[in-house]
Amino acid sequence: MTDEVVLLSTWGSMFGMRASIALAEKGVKYEYKEENLENKSPLLLQMNPIHKTIPVLIHNGKPIRESAIIVQYVDEVWNDKAPIMPSDPYQRAQDRFWVDYIDKKVYDTWRKMWLSTGEEHETWKKELISIFKQLEETLGDKPFYGGDTFGFVDVGLIPFYCWFYTFETYGNFKMEAKCPKLIAWAQRCMERETVTTT
Repeated sequence: MTDEVVLLSTWGSMFGMRASIALAEKGVKYEYKEENLENKSPLLLQMNPIHKTIPVLIHNGKPIRESAIIVQYVDEVWNDKAPIMPSDPYQRAQDRFWVDYIDKKVYDTWRKMWLSTGEEHETWKKELISIFKQLEETLGDKPFYGGDTFGFVDVGLIPFYCWFYTFETYGNFKMEAKCPKLIAWAQRCMERETVTTT
């Protein structure tokens, strides 16, 4: 039986990119359906009736929602190559913690910085930089968050790299000056075909 795999997403979605990268890492062929978030398709509303958001992975007619959950699902279903999640239960728990941290901190803080002015803007800018510094500290001297291998935290964070210039522009700072190891990590990730083709 051939798997029917469909990804509902939208261009530029950091969360949709996660799903695309995971599918690419596994070599899974899928149909991509671009969603218009101003005029959501009946398929999206049917497959994600609670949140009505992207991405949604549809595997043999069954929906999987939320990007981090999609990445874990892809890793479990297509487990014959390129593991994304670590095999060690403790390390898996740590990786889930850091992806949750990224999900709860990066986008919301960036949005608050973008929508604010004056002192409030400076406060959110400092908070955003501190989040990236924490992520850089967590990376340490490893080539990837998964150590020598590209893994779950890497998949969770690298889609934000395409927004770094926007963060810098609105925040009036340079990521490379604030977090050079994080930029070097991002450049290593960008050498991966699975990342650059999504």
